[in-house]
Amino acid sequence: MNYFARTRLSFLSILLLLLLGTSNTLTAAPTRCPSQYLNGRRPVILNVKLSTGSRELCFDNFSVMHSAISRTPLWSAEHLTRSGIYDARQLERHNVFHHEEQLPPDDRADLNDYARSGFDRGHMAPSADMPTEEAQHQSFTLANMVPQNPDNNRHLWEGIESAVRNLAINKGELYIISGPLFIGNNLKRLKGRVLVPSHLYKIVFDPAKNIGAAYFVKNESGDEWQVMSISELEKIAGIDFFPGLSNSVKQKKLRLPAPRVHQNFN
Repeated sequence: MNYFARTRLSFLSILLLLLLGTSNTLTAAPTRCPSQYLNGRRPVILNVKLSTGSRELCFDNFSVMHSAISRTPLWSAEHLTRSGIYDARQLERHNVFHHEEQLPPDDRADLNDYARSGFDRGHMAPSADMPTEEAQHQSFTLANMVPQNPDNNRHLWEGIESAVRNLAINKGELYIISGPLFIGNNLKRLKGRVLVPSHLYKIVFDPAKNIGAAYFVKNESGDEWQVMSISELEKIAGIDFFPGLSNSVKQKKLRLPAPRVHQNFN
């Protein structure tokens, strides 16, 4: 059995544990945040049980599909533009992490969940992508965070985020979808509440060339990463990330830049 087949089976098994059943029904729904998605169409959750407890949250420059099961995003989506990145680079970063007031207390992560956990509060839509102070503040909502290995967050993942921003400047605009995957049967929860992902992905789609691809990494220390097609990632995640695209387009791979992995020399 190949890697993708094994991974898909493992992912489906954890969904069975968490969601008590599966379904092949497609769940299509309109989005309240059309500007963040290619052609205004948000991803479709292929397994209807995965949508249990999910809620769409719209912010100024990104959107989130939040899960009350994991208390993390299922994904965060952005429409990156050259001008937006230039504006973002003029801002100083202010780290003001906060819980999400739009979510019920039982469904959301709190700051205490992450305290002394050994995990970073890892952005899915990066603060460095945000073109205004308000958008940057919004990006620090815990609804946009996952428990992330500190080395991964500060080095490899930051390198991927930086590479994507540079690509957006080069291309002019990109559509980005970032999120966690929960693969395997030995997952843990912070304080028994916030599910720790096993893997992370970042999809990059170039609308001018009608082609995309995804970075795929384990949520652990190290600098290993891989690129896969949108089609390959969809089979693992159980999500149709771009419902308006044909399978032939999803099977192609955009050439993604290698991340410049940042290292500490202390």
